[in-house]
Amino acid sequence: MAAHTPRTTCTPEGSERAPGLRERKKQQTRYALIQAAHVLFLRQGFAHTTVDEIASAVDVSQRTFFRYFANKDEVALAVMAVAEDYFIECLRLRPAEEAPLQALRASIVKAWRDLGSEEASGPGSIHSALELMRMIEETPPLLAAHLRRVTEQERLVIQVLAEREGLDPAEDLRPAVLAAVFGSLLRSAHLSWSAEHEPAGPEGMVAVIERYFDQLGPALAGHWRGPA
Repeated sequence: MAAHTPRTTCTPEGSERAPGLRERKKQQTRYALIQAAHVLFLRQGFAHTTVDEIASAVDVSQRTFFRYFANKDEVALAVMAVAEDYFIECLRLRPAEEAPLQALRASIVKAWRDLGSEEASGPGSIHSALELMRMIEETPPLLAAHLRRVTEQERLVIQVLAEREGLDPAEDLRPAVLAAVFGSLLRSAHLSWSAEHEPAGPEGMVAVIERYFDQLGPALAGHWRGPA
């Protein structure tokens, strides 16, 4: 059964413009490569999977693979990249009256829930991202590539927050500070979930993220000598 193509825009269902036939074929090939790589990485490990194996699983050439991805790192992280890009778009579309931290929290929860729905499966779904998290942490080259991607996302968050608030991030440090705090909070939540795996699934991850957000105010401004 073909994997369901996850939503890639944070807009209401049915409002996206349908791509042409050529673009759909390109998307299908790209998603097929991501899915094949995902399955192979989880089955036999990142280090033991070759580009040739990934291409062969989709019945395309290595040359075709390299039209879509520069290397194994990129195809492995493509699952995470779809979810990360979806979050950024959701952040851009949050109501202007929301405070920056509220917009960040609402956007990440929406992204996890939308991409973690029962209808979402295959490349780009939260289910696939959850499966990859532990492998990324245990694979140094992949973790390094992932952290570079996270750094790029942090720059985007700074840009979006500055645009929302009408600020110059070179003069006003608040977007950069909040983006850094947000990124660290998410990484801590992800590591906590990956270590415990409880509660399970996308809603489990949302619960962990929400718990970390609930402690952000007390951690930054509260007195620590009492109970959390």
